[in-house]
Amino acid sequence: MPSHVFPRSVSAPPRVAVSGRGLMIRDSEGREYIDACGGAAVSCLGHAHPAVIEAVRRQLETLEYAHTGFFSTPVAEELADMLMQEAPPGIAYAYFVSGGSEAIEAALKMARQYFLEIGQPKRSRFIARRQSYHGNTLGALAVGGNMWRREPYAPLLMETSHVSPCFAYRFRRDDESEDEYGRRVADELEAEILRLGPDTVAGFLAETVVGATSGSVPPVAGYFRRIREICDRYGVLLILDEVMSGMGRCGTLHACTAEGIAPDLMVVAKGLGAGYQPIGALLCSEGVFQAFAQGSGAFQHGHTYLAHPVACAAALAVQKVMREEKLVARVAVQGEKLRDMLQERFGNHAHVGDIRGRGLFWSLEFVRDRASKAVFDPKLKLNARVKAAALDRGLMVYPMGGTIDGKQGDHVTLAPPFVVTDAELAEIVARLGDSVDAALAGAKAAR
Repeated sequence: MPSHVFPRSVSAPPRVAVSGRGLMIRDSEGREYIDACGGAAVSCLGHAHPAVIEAVRRQLETLEYAHTGFFSTPVAEELADMLMQEAPPGIAYAYFVSGGSEAIEAALKMARQYFLEIGQPKRSRFIARRQSYHGNTLGALAVGGNMWRREPYAPLLMETSHVSPCFAYRFRRDDESEDEYGRRVADELEAEILRLGPDTVAGFLAETVVGATSGSVPPVAGYFRRIREICDRYGVLLILDEVMSGMGRCGTLHACTAEGIAPDLMVVAKGLGAGYQPIGALLCSEGVFQAFAQGSGAFQHGHTYLAHPVACAAALAVQKVMREEKLVARVAVQGEKLRDMLQERFGNHAHVGDIRGRGLFWSLEFVRDRASKAVFDPKLKLNARVKAAALDRGLMVYPMGGTIDGKQGDHVTLAPPFVVTDAELAEIVARLGDSVDAALAGAKAAR
């Protein structure tokens, strides 16, 4: 029977998943797959965690929905309280939505209204970075720097500015240290603020550790401290996107902790609810909140499913499990093991140019030649070949092309659940090794 579901790829309909437990997903034909990417770095507890399932069931029996125009709920309040206990310094409030893109949209609007509230109405411009990804809704797509995703919708997007990413493997010059490189690319933000006019810029938006678009790219040391200084100097809000890299994924609850900074606004999502319900959150500083409290008294924004009780109950249960089982600390330990396994298997691989990441968030960037960092022809779609070869071997990895500029480059990302065992890590790397070699053989034959 033909499917009436509109798939992501009409030309290649997906397999049908019917069940999951732990790291494993089973399809309708009985095949099992190790979910080594958490879908898209989402399933941080693995599948079918009993405590989360029970929390969702209890909430459904108690109250399935209440509109935030009328009510808050105990689960939303408790979830916000828990998040604030370990929030970056200054962060004091949570605005719950249904996912990362919605949270980015809320951040853009909150930043704009903040400046209206404090009497700076000219501030409406946003600066982000090339090769960034902040979501697929129009505002998020506009600030995002993924040219391939933006291109079809360019006529619909608001005008934004994009400065260089902090991507040392690709863009650090041979004659500069990492510190010099980080300062050079951070200073592009100051130059762009001055070009636009400091009194026109509302916010700078960046992924703390770059996610899918370039593949687990951590910043060089000191980069974000310089960014924080520039934002403070010109009164620009620093908005961090930790949809993929946050909530424990990089070995600290918030990725910005490792950078020694705190943002004015921060967006989290994937690891917040671990896929058990659709949820994201915009985390807001006390200073931003007070501008609303002392001004108009209302944020002129909203959605039907804000702070959905069942979604909040699922996220609350996920966060309790993470704390009870000390999973963020476990991510740091297992992440070091994964790094070492990847280095052992791919460190001398002729076509793996870079192995990068943090915590349980690692990517392999593929190159035609290691010395020159030359890429494979994008027409070969090497990243997709690796994904297909991995699926044939019962492994899920997250592939992406256009690693460098939206067109050139290939990588795959691993983001296994925080509960992954040593044996499972070893099996993931073994299957990935076989998959990469098979994909490269196929790509060479196709040339």
